[in-house]
Amino acid sequence: MILNRVICLALGYVFGLFQTGYIYGKLHHIDIREYGSGNAGTTNTLRTLGWKAGLITFLGDAGKAILAMVIAWFMFHEKYPGQAHLLEMYAGLGTVLGHNFPFYMKFKGGKGIACTAGFLITFYPPMAILCLAVFVGAVAVTRYVSLGSILVSICFYIQLIVFGQMGYLWVDAELLPEVYVVGAVFTVLAIWKHRANVKRLVSGTENKFSITKSGSLNKTK
Repeated sequence: MILNRVICLALGYVFGLFQTGYIYGKLHHIDIREYGSGNAGTTNTLRTLGWKAGLITFLGDAGKAILAMVIAWFMFHEKYPGQAHLLEMYAGLGTVLGHNFPFYMKFKGGKGIACTAGFLITFYPPMAILCLAVFVGAVAVTRYVSLGSILVSICFYIQLIVFGQMGYLWVDAELLPEVYVVGAVFTVLAIWKHRANVKRLVSGTENKFSITKSGSLNKTK
């Protein structure tokens, strides 16, 4: 039912509005969007306020996707067992949308990678393991967090199709095309939110990842 999908998207969006990095920054008397890259997500919080802030932001942003998806599962898995996993996807997608485009912050949020990580852990853990390996490997070799994030989004989508075709995603076969479409939205969103990073990567001006223990409070230019 379309209504179920709308409910799950709305549920996720509400959870996505909990901006962990922004809230953490406000508790420390700064607006995280005024520093570093101007982003309210994990990487900018990590660079700006240090490891503790980055870890808390990641856990909060991943956790809100997990919680929204768990609630969606309990709402629908008994009545719609063949659709419940797809409806979880909608809840996860809604969380990314709420995180990326929070209405009360003039739609200026994060890039949704931590939320997507929470989605992956909940949706199909084996995908999360390989995506983590890709991210860590890419960042370790290149020191570009943006490149790692983009590669993760692509890796996720490839795995989604592979595992879907193998029948491992716990959804009715006739729903697989919709699963692939929703998954594509995750990937397109991630790449689109990194479009400025892509331009800098191509031009060779992208900032490499580095951080001091306590972070670095540099105002956004």
